[in-house]
Amino acid sequence: MRGMRRLGLRLIMAVLLAPAAAWSQGGGGGDAALLDMRDAFRRNNTTQLANLLPTVRGHALEPMAVYWDMRARLESTGPTEIRAALDRMAGTYWEDRLRNDWLLQLGKARDWSIFEAELPRYRMNDDRQVRCYALMRDVATGRTPGEVVAPLVQANWHAQREAEDGCATAAQALLASGDLKPHVIWQRARLAMDANRPRVASQAVAMLDADLATLVDSIANDPVKYLDEKITAIRPRTKELVTLAIIRLAFSDPAAAALEMDRTRWKTQLTQEERSWVWGVIGKRSAQKLQPDALAWFANGSDRFMHDDHLAWKARAGMRAGAWGHVRDAVAAMSEAQKNEPAWVYWKARAVQALKLPDPATASAEANALLESIASSRDFYEQLALEALGRPITQPPAPPPLTAEETAAAQANPGLRRALIAMRLGLRSEGVREWNYTVGLHTPGGMGERELLAAADLACQHELWDRCINTSLRTPAAQDHAQRFPTPHRAQVASRATEIGLDPAYVYGLIRQESRFVTEARSGVGAAGLMQVMPATARWTARKIGLTDFKPGQIADRDTNILIGTAYLKFALDDFQGSLPLAAAAYNAGPSRSRQWRNGPVLPGDIWTENIPFEETRDYVKRVLANTTNYAALISGQPQSLRARLGLVGPRPETAQAINTELP
Repeated sequence: MRGMRRLGLRLIMAVLLAPAAAWSQGGGGGDAALLDMRDAFRRNNTTQLANLLPTVRGHALEPMAVYWDMRARLESTGPTEIRAALDRMAGTYWEDRLRNDWLLQLGKARDWSIFEAELPRYRMNDDRQVRCYALMRDVATGRTPGEVVAPLVQANWHAQREAEDGCATAAQALLASGDLKPHVIWQRARLAMDANRPRVASQAVAMLDADLATLVDSIANDPVKYLDEKITAIRPRTKELVTLAIIRLAFSDPAAAALEMDRTRWKTQLTQEERSWVWGVIGKRSAQKLQPDALAWFANGSDRFMHDDHLAWKARAGMRAGAWGHVRDAVAAMSEAQKNEPAWVYWKARAVQALKLPDPATASAEANALLESIASSRDFYEQLALEALGRPITQPPAPPPLTAEETAAAQANPGLRRALIAMRLGLRSEGVREWNYTVGLHTPGGMGERELLAAADLACQHELWDRCINTSLRTPAAQDHAQRFPTPHRAQVASRATEIGLDPAYVYGLIRQESRFVTEARSGVGAAGLMQVMPATARWTARKIGLTDFKPGQIADRDTNILIGTAYLKFALDDFQGSLPLAAAAYNAGPSRSRQWRNGPVLPGDIWTENIPFEETRDYVKRVLANTTNYAALISGQPQSLRARLGLVGPRPETAQAINTELP
């Protein structure tokens, strides 16, 4: 054993010395040239890229530079030169990134011979367009019959959010051969119209008839006009287009869509499947508006014809109304994948408990078995399951310490080292992509559990808290809460929170969700820093707490960000009478929305949270509250309750202080 320890120590020392060599090798002009190449790539300046490329030869990030140079001229370069570039990047994320781009180009050009040669070397295998091109190749080369490929293309195509070429082209080819049926095209159009993506709906319908696609555009712009036209009922393909029109109308006015569905001419034209699907959309839109009519509208359709998203909203409307039979039925009709998600396992258990069928003892046993299957401290519903079984939320046992060899292997991993160098150079997005690829995609199935723990530890040591957390979250069994719930800036966060009467665990739970402790984080809408404070919110809060000399640029400063972010959170918490879920929702979506969503019946916090209309905010509140509970267990060392933090949510009490109408 002593010999093994000496070997491990030698490995660690060797690896610890290696980054210095890499830095010296990649420093000076090489670093500057790389940053210049990044800027040239963004401008698509192929001449500057070609001129700079020789100056980074031997740099640790040379593969990134080779990618930029080749990607900028990929469409005009021949296979021999592309393969030479791939060889220069062998084994890196950038090799696989370029191969992904090339495969898309080859598929679009139907160059199946080169596509076939390159596809087995593609390691990420996470691009739906490449998958669809591969399925097209299989049919074109006679490898797989079209009827076998059709359902695979359908699944990939329907899952795509945008009107991209690969799966759409595969669907078009299979439609022409008769292997894909027209109803699949209309299903794609329905899903797109329901998701407020009319361009995607038009692309799908154009496969059947270009003139119909033009009509879909007009339906998206004014569904009422289309439905009211006297000739609509006698037009060809009326029922499919009417279905799209009512779906579009339901987006803004579910009540008006319901009235349309009650018109005799549509009742007779639409099939049961079409009627059920449309009633699912109407019920969903009504449930998202927290309207009491939602369940009645869902009841007009058959669960077996509704989409998973519609069934999720039927279950939410059911739990909000205390109609547990609807919750049970909606979960039962979901796809196997969705009904096995922790959220729906939990709500099925709650429905079984409430209905007590066929008898209380049997129902209790069934519910407990469901809860046991998900109970842990991992996340929101797993924590609620623990409490429903009568067990508190505590820190799980830490995994065995990393060995010297495991630590050394992570430090020596070429992909992780490149990622670290990139992030230290300010190439954060590029470094994050290399890191994610290395831990999750470089080898089939990604790194093993111990490798992930070692990689997470490496990120923690470098204070890359987002990579530390996200890498540790990938471990299938072990839960290292020191990695998953780090407490950087503890003196600043804890002292500030305590000073203004906030629970430090709540502040940490929110920061973990907002920025993963990346101090320079900036969102697409301008939110900045650890607590992702918006500029207008920062100015308002600064005035309120007396920061008279505040300048907008200061929000990127760590201490100023914590000062202003915690002050705003305290203002929100006070305005919502100390309700953690309401304040978290207000922090994410704005206080006016949180005030609107609290109206209606008084609900347990878990039911109220599940009924938040915005998916982003619903997920945000769940994660902030689950984070808070885990941080409280970590900081205090005592058992915790998520349910107590959720509390009850309902209309503003009459005795509450006046609404803070200034709160942005």
